[in-house]
Amino acid sequence: MKNFKAGYYQDQGFYKSFQPSLINRKWVLDDMKTIQLLSQADRELGRLDMYSEYIPNIDLFIKLHVAKEAMQSSRIEGTQTNMEEVLLDEASIPIEHRDDWEEIQNYIYAMEWAIDELNNLPFSSRLIRGAHEHLMKGVRGEKKNPGEFRTSQNWIGGPSINKAFFVPPNYPSLNELMNDLDNFINNQEIVLPDLIKIAIYHYQFETIHPFLDGNGRIGRLLIPLYLISRGILKKPVLYFSDFLERNRAIYYDNLTLVRENNDINRWLQFFLSGIIETCKNGINTFDNILQLKKITEEKIQKLGTRTGNAQIVINALYENPYTKAVSIHELTGLSMPASYTLISELEKSSILLKYSGNKRNRQYVFWDYLQLFLK
Repeated sequence: MKNFKAGYYQDQGFYKSFQPSLINRKWVLDDMKTIQLLSQADRELGRLDMYSEYIPNIDLFIKLHVAKEAMQSSRIEGTQTNMEEVLLDEASIPIEHRDDWEEIQNYIYAMEWAIDELNNLPFSSRLIRGAHEHLMKGVRGEKKNPGEFRTSQNWIGGPSINKAFFVPPNYPSLNELMNDLDNFINNQEIVLPDLIKIAIYHYQFETIHPFLDGNGRIGRLLIPLYLISRGILKKPVLYFSDFLERNRAIYYDNLTLVRENNDINRWLQFFLSGIIETCKNGINTFDNILQLKKITEEKIQKLGTRTGNAQIVINALYENPYTKAVSIHELTGLSMPASYTLISELEKSSILLKYSGNKRNRQYVFWDYLQLFLK
């Protein structure tokens, strides 16, 4: 993209903030490597979305995709909770990880809320503020104006603003910058492929850093949300934060290179490469889910009169691979002794494994399914 200027540093006295250029303008995509990656990314995204149409009961499998996205996005910010803990109830989480667990649960809820709210609101600052409010409610950062753009200066890295790694724009310009973002992403006269648009949007959002806290998580949440808003994805099956977490240093370096060297093409190529890799991994996960689903159904067909209740339990396990005897009792209406008998049959079939707890409160896990999301 020729003649791109990211912005300039503005002297604020004892520090300099970065003032990004407005982006609601004409863009020309002219780098052939970027165009080639865009073509491949579009193909892979189409293949991934295909699973949303052709997998029966796809919603059974979405929760773990969203949970993995939430966990990896939060890990970029330094949380320590792992995928196994994300799916447990709060009482089962070690005290030292409970704050992290709550932040991840908020991310999941914010994503679900925002997707549902797309029926009422366009992809816009209003939607973003709502998602941010849900993200920050009741967790660390809840006193930093959840759902409201900042009215004071923030900074990234370093013990003080004059020693910061990066200082976003001064707050009086936020309204202009966020209005520009809204206009850019919804301007039908700007003829840009959607993946290029959301890549530029994400860069600009992270540069503006409009909230006092939670900017990184919201900025990453907006990527699958935008693709859903445009009908490119039907479900949140793209866990892009996994790629960004594994390439965290390169991710930050590429954002910095745009600001320092106006190198927007390098950022676009990194972003598109991530989309390609993420889609391929997602497709592989879905293929493995389908294979496991077939094997599991063959196993439960051998349980005779218990097959029906076993299927009810398996469907619940696809949404959350952990269960207890009391949960099976509530799901199926079986007595507690019959629930324990069904668990025993599912253990013998190598579907359930003992996870933790004593016999009375023991948890079991559908391990073969869970491990598909641990890779």
